[in-house]
Amino acid sequence: MAARKSPPKKRPAATRPTPRGATPRLLSGGNPQIPKGEGDAPVQAYLAAMPGWKREVGRRLDALITRLVPGLRKAVKWNSPLYGAGDEGWFLSFHCYDRYVKVAFFRGASLSPLPPGASKQKEVRYLDLHEGDPPDDAQVASWIRQASRLPGGAHVRPAGSTPAPQRGRPPSSRHTLAPG
Repeated sequence: MAARKSPPKKRPAATRPTPRGATPRLLSGGNPQIPKGEGDAPVQAYLAAMPGWKREVGRRLDALITRLVPGLRKAVKWNSPLYGAGDEGWFLSFHCYDRYVKVAFFRGASLSPLPPGASKQKEVRYLDLHEGDPPDDAQVASWIRQASRLPGGAHVRPAGSTPAPQRGRPPSSRHTLAPG
């Protein structure tokens, strides 16, 4: 008797690519699933799809980065917006989680003072932006300026590709952007 073949397994809905023009899906933590692309348009689509208070945080970050960095390059890859300066690679990305937006500085270990969140990757540092917990906006701007000027950039996956931090992190790593 012939063995029965099981039907092919379907991929979970959250991992299917979003067709262009369709409403983006929200992945775990509310992170938008946006088709990869270069330029401002995919980044704006990502920002528009960010849920709730995170949308304002994303828009404020994007506006601040755009204002501070001459010759800025933007893209969406790995369902996260990436920011680069010149041909030096990417210097910053961010990604939505349930309770915060994680900003990744790819050469963050070279920033002064260090962004508060450590990484498994030696050069990467993180800043977690939480609702209702305003950061030092001048410090965030300083980190963006410093990061955009560092040589080499990063050719690594953004914050969303690493595991979320464990609960109970020290309060010094919790930040948000003040309402604008």
